[in-house]
Amino acid sequence: MTRADFATPESMRAYYAQRAREYELVYHKPQRQDALRRIEAWLAEVFAGHRVLEIASGTGWWVPHGASRAAAWWATDLNPETLAVAQAKTLPACVHFGQVDAYTLQGLPDEAFDACFSGCWWSHVPLQRLGDWLATLHAALPAGSRVVMLDNAHVEGDSTPVTRYDEHGNGYQRRRLLDGSEHEVLKNFPTQAEVLACLGPRAEAVSWHHFGHYWAVDYRLR
Repeated sequence: MTRADFATPESMRAYYAQRAREYELVYHKPQRQDALRRIEAWLAEVFAGHRVLEIASGTGWWVPHGASRAAAWWATDLNPETLAVAQAKTLPACVHFGQVDAYTLQGLPDEAFDACFSGCWWSHVPLQRLGDWLATLHAALPAGSRVVMLDNAHVEGDSTPVTRYDEHGNGYQRRRLLDGSEHEVLKNFPTQAEVLACLGPRAEAVSWHHFGHYWAVDYRLR
């Protein structure tokens, strides 16, 4: 593989745009169904009554579950291709959509959010950008906001293997889409200690949840 084949922010965006129509196949794996049902029920409880900003919502798999009892839910993503898949779903009336850059929050709607959710985005943020990204996100939320970050846990024999690491410690996978094209994707599998160390000084009342194939960290902002 040449360096030209390596993942970049631009190639990652193009990959998820190209993958939009087949993205949710991963949620149909039989071995993940129990964890998914537990997470879906938990998210509905966590965000009941909240005005939620979702970062990098992708095709909106988590939206109908997290938003089922929410006061308002803004699902945001940079890719119009993935947003189009999400918008085609039958969703609660409280759901709205916005095209927003997860790193800069450019395009963020003028709303009074009191909660935030991100599902399977943390693992795609380069390690060297995590601190700045979280600081930007936290700055957009008022004190008392509830934040939930959910992502994949590494499960030997089920997770796509990491094929290389860069000088920052970021892992990369080689993925093949249904059209036969191959793509390199940045994908990290942090430990609990690594996640907690990144949360920053505003995080309090932190809880860690393990769902087998997934993990979640739940906290409030000072």
